[in-house]
Amino acid sequence: MSSEISNILITGASSGIGEALAEYYAQNGAKNLFLSGRNEQRLNAVTERCRQQGATVYPKIINVGNKEAMADWLAECENKAPLNLVIANAGVSTGEETPENIYNTFETNVFGVLNTITPAVENYKRSAEKRKIIAITSSIAGYHGLPSCPSYSATKACVKAYGEALRSSLLPQNIQVNIICPGFVKSRITDKNTCPMPFFMSAEKAAEIIAARIDKNVGLIAFPWPMRFATWFFSILPNRLSDFIYAKLPHKV
Repeated sequence: MSSEISNILITGASSGIGEALAEYYAQNGAKNLFLSGRNEQRLNAVTERCRQQGATVYPKIINVGNKEAMADWLAECENKAPLNLVIANAGVSTGEETPENIYNTFETNVFGVLNTITPAVENYKRSAEKRKIIAITSSIAGYHGLPSCPSYSATKACVKAYGEALRSSLLPQNIQVNIICPGFVKSRITDKNTCPMPFFMSAEKAAEIIAARIDKNVGLIAFPWPMRFATWFFSILPNRLSDFIYAKLPHKV
């Protein structure tokens, strides 16, 4: 990990990829970690493990869907230690596609990302730090809508496209943007899946890949490569053909 990445904020840090990233950075020299989550018990456990690695950790129970609260928290963190890396990682799965669940998915996975990165970008514009990084967790599902999770796919496609455009837009201001598109990674979301999960990997392995590629400024961090290729290929097929293929795949039950 670059020594220039020392003050890091991660949303959704109480489980899955967020938890694994927090522990990875704590183990690899991060000075200050600002971690948010919704479950106090899990977040406190992650905080304690990161502190044991020598990092100063500031946990925060917060709903990323609360625009004003997120802006206040980002400002508070920036005052404590100028941020180098902000990872908008908090996300939810939809489960049953009910109206309530659909709106909740968009609120967290889209507006939660915006509520994290928008104030972060404004802070970065005034910052003198050498490394100023925004990382957005999307998904392989963002390449092509999956019939088993329409809302989740749509939200991940949205933040993927926004992040890709933002990367080029913020380049002249020396603000780095990376978009993370993992496949199936061990998490509370995948624990609920009943469908096959090819190339399934641990959150710890995913965190190593993500951190290494952020450090190298890889714009689109999509892995594993067979799933990236397969979903990209489906996205360029005619609808009749992709519909036929998806109809043959097993769905969640």
